[in-house]
Amino acid sequence: MKAKIRLCYRLFSLLLLFGAGLIIAAGLFPAIGCACSDIRARTLRDAIKRRWLQCFAVLICLRVDLKGKPSGQRAMLAANHVSWLDIIVIGQYLPAYFVAKSDIAGWPVIGFLSRQAGTVFIRRGDKKNIAVTSDKIACLLEQNCTVIAFPEGTTTAGNEVLNFHASLFQPALSTKSAVQPVSIQYQGATKDLAPFIGDETFIGHLLKMLMLDKIEATLCFLPCIATEGKTRHRISQETREKIAAHLSIEPSSAEPDTEFEPIALPMGPV
Repeated sequence: MKAKIRLCYRLFSLLLLFGAGLIIAAGLFPAIGCACSDIRARTLRDAIKRRWLQCFAVLICLRVDLKGKPSGQRAMLAANHVSWLDIIVIGQYLPAYFVAKSDIAGWPVIGFLSRQAGTVFIRRGDKKNIAVTSDKIACLLEQNCTVIAFPEGTTTAGNEVLNFHASLFQPALSTKSAVQPVSIQYQGATKDLAPFIGDETFIGHLLKMLMLDKIEATLCFLPCIATEGKTRHRISQETREKIAAHLSIEPSSAEPDTEFEPIALPMGPV
């Protein structure tokens, strides 16, 4: 009975949070854009997005063991990908723009929130769109914005780090931005439950997460990798190796670069 009451409370709170997100995205963000300069508007929106994610983290009883810190310099963050929870785990600590597959843009509510939050979308299989998207990421980096991507292109069970799509690192290379590897690992009872893989639906997985007493994760911001004088393949390999080493995972042999298909899963105004 206690578990059911807790689930109902969290579901109700989540509905309120998403309702607030819609009001923020549809009303407050445009108002801020009209009333403030571009830089000031971006700063305010970033602060609101972080606060929204922090509320989400509290709602689901997310406990993060934080190690290291964001570099503070212009950088692209590249992380291993286990679950949609990764977005909450990372996004609550710094203002950033996520890279997502274009399918998310068409989702009810979540798609709208993602678009208003400035998410960069990639249409898989469309080389022209990939070039445009790369330019968008480069533009954000040139404005000293932080971009967060999951170069594996999909989620895993957390016991491996898949080959990275090196093409995703081209914007960092062309703008001479650093790349900061980020490792995410879930702990305790969450370790086997957090991975969002297979045919599981988002709603089903969300309910499973809401029924947990707490969600435990370890987040580590690793030292930055300089991009000057390197190829995107080398940067990709170095980033992947550093993440795998920190997670005590032996990376498999690298494969030739393929068209990147980054994915970000359901999110609010991040």
